[in-house]
Amino acid sequence: MYCLTEEGRRYLEQGLPEKRLVELLKKGKLTMQDAQKMADFSIALLWAKKNGWVAVRGNELNLVKEPKAFPEQDALGKISKGADVEENILSILLSRKLIEEEREDLRRKAEKSVGKEIVNLTEELIKTGLWRKVKFREYNTEVPGKRIHPGKKHIISYYIERIRKIFLDLGFQEASGPLVESSFWNFDALYQPQDHPARDLADTFYMKNPAVAELPDKRIVDEVAKTHENGGITKSSGWGYRWNTINAKRAILRTHTTAVSARMLAQVEPPAKVFCIGRVFRNETIDYKHLPEFTQIEGIVVDENVGFRDLLGYLKEFYIRMGFKKIRFRPSYFPYTEMSVEPEVFFEEKGEWLELGGAGIFRPEVTVPLGIDVPVLAWGLSLERPVMLKLAINDIRNFYYKNDLELLRNINLW
Repeated sequence: MYCLTEEGRRYLEQGLPEKRLVELLKKGKLTMQDAQKMADFSIALLWAKKNGWVAVRGNELNLVKEPKAFPEQDALGKISKGADVEENILSILLSRKLIEEEREDLRRKAEKSVGKEIVNLTEELIKTGLWRKVKFREYNTEVPGKRIHPGKKHIISYYIERIRKIFLDLGFQEASGPLVESSFWNFDALYQPQDHPARDLADTFYMKNPAVAELPDKRIVDEVAKTHENGGITKSSGWGYRWNTINAKRAILRTHTTAVSARMLAQVEPPAKVFCIGRVFRNETIDYKHLPEFTQIEGIVVDENVGFRDLLGYLKEFYIRMGFKKIRFRPSYFPYTEMSVEPEVFFEEKGEWLELGGAGIFRPEVTVPLGIDVPVLAWGLSLERPVMLKLAINDIRNFYYKNDLELLRNINLW
């Protein structure tokens, strides 16, 4: 059985708020200021709009549909007399807290638990005070609870933020550049000859739309062109071929974030420390360790007082902060750095050293045409590969393609 609450009794006498609002609107439109003067206006507007009876137009309240009956109002009268009411109406009145179960019913329900061991505290026990006369089952804190899987950051997103913090803590500023890049910034500015195999379609994605990209200031273009042809102002012999502007304008998906470093060299003044974390694209066959799209970590230090030892120091500090204990360096070759090196870390689980990127000191043929006449330390490091090693993931496709929920749920990023 149900009885009226104090609010329910008041609405039985005065009428439901929405009923009173409708009766006011039958006499004509109301401004919002006038309507707000009525008691319980916010409740009235809520239920009247929910039932589709009224609408707010500008500063006016309009009656758009006159209700034929007010079943909730009628139900209040029936309940006050002990008569039965439809379940759906009861549900509405209960949700509005206009009715409640009678004390006798609550007590009857609560008394069924008296003297017994119970797990959950019920509404009836609280309202009647009989919770004092029941025994609660003890909790066993050693029993594992139900496992939940809250949302978490993607593995790559987590490590991008972590790496960003490492470089910011080391005093670097962050830079970014376009994904669709000119061959000039991606290759030519880095002293890579226009007939280099890396420029072939086998390695590079060339764009159809846009097919060409804008070149930078003519002075920079001319200096780079001369450096390729005869060494220009760098006092080197150059590559000894006729440099072609059309090739330099070809638009591509950037193959490395070193293109961002080249752009920054044309803008910064020494001393400067800049890093970039971004997507790069290469025409790779997809397998467990290769993707056509991956993330690269780029960095440059422009300063007249730095040398090769500083380069090794920055790289070692970076990998230590990433959690690797053993780091070593192997001599290497890259077209745009001299000296060049490949950092390696020791992977305990496999018991072997693994290479994680390339680094070196930019050649004068790269820096001088861009207006820099001091040493520039540079590196381009893989992001996915060290993360794979650190988390013992054996397939790079797990990051992007496989959507392995078990891996994402169970991986411990910390």
